[in-house]
Amino acid sequence: MTLEIVTIPCRTDNYAFLLRDQATGKVALVDVPESYPIQKALQDRGWKLDMVLLTHHHYDHVDGLPELVEEYHPQVIGAKADANRLPPLDLALNEGDTFTVGETEGHIIDVSGHTIGHIAFHFPTAKAVFTADSLMALGCGRLFEGTPEMMWASLSKLAALPVDTLVYSGHEYTASNAKFALTVEPENTALQARSADITAKRAAGIPTVPSTLKEELATNPFLRAHLPEMKTAVGMETASDVEVFAAIRKQKDDF
Repeated sequence: MTLEIVTIPCRTDNYAFLLRDQATGKVALVDVPESYPIQKALQDRGWKLDMVLLTHHHYDHVDGLPELVEEYHPQVIGAKADANRLPPLDLALNEGDTFTVGETEGHIIDVSGHTIGHIAFHFPTAKAVFTADSLMALGCGRLFEGTPEMMWASLSKLAALPVDTLVYSGHEYTASNAKFALTVEPENTALQARSADITAKRAAGIPTVPSTLKEELATNPFLRAHLPEMKTAVGMETASDVEVFAAIRKQKDDF
């Protein structure tokens, strides 16, 4: 791992993530649901904050930024396409652009769907992707702004990453996502085993984030809409992949 990654529970069910480049000691933060837990995590480790990476404009991902800017004066990075709704950016990036945390290179992926202009941060050498409310552990974000076609395209980009990639999503929704997933594919043995593991972790107060992309491909219904077994499971054998994804998303919205 080129990055040391610290998962920070925030608010009721949000996560923020500190990323420390092992070579240089430079520290980045992905999303700022609130300031205090992040400040404490930095102080406990004796770290300063060099940059903040914002995935999208929703308040529960940016709310604590002013306090961190005042204390640490970090560089703030976000999507150029959403700069008008994000806090003031020092660096506005597009899909395909790269940046560095110390010596670790990050790549921007447009994952619009939950919102327009939502981005993910992929660090290939660290085998980590920070997806916030696009791809989530056993789920995906609600389509507040985008279309099913848009979100399916975004999820397909993430699904194409190496299977050993760790997926750092933005919320602790995994237990409820597992309950829904089992209604869609009750015979999926990998999903059954993962659901039991999630129950045990949550009972012990252990985060279920990150997960591996391999786990998501085997168990996350929103990544499996293209598979014949999923189309059979939802009674849509002749439907397109997007139509099946949209139907599963609608089921989850009503769940």
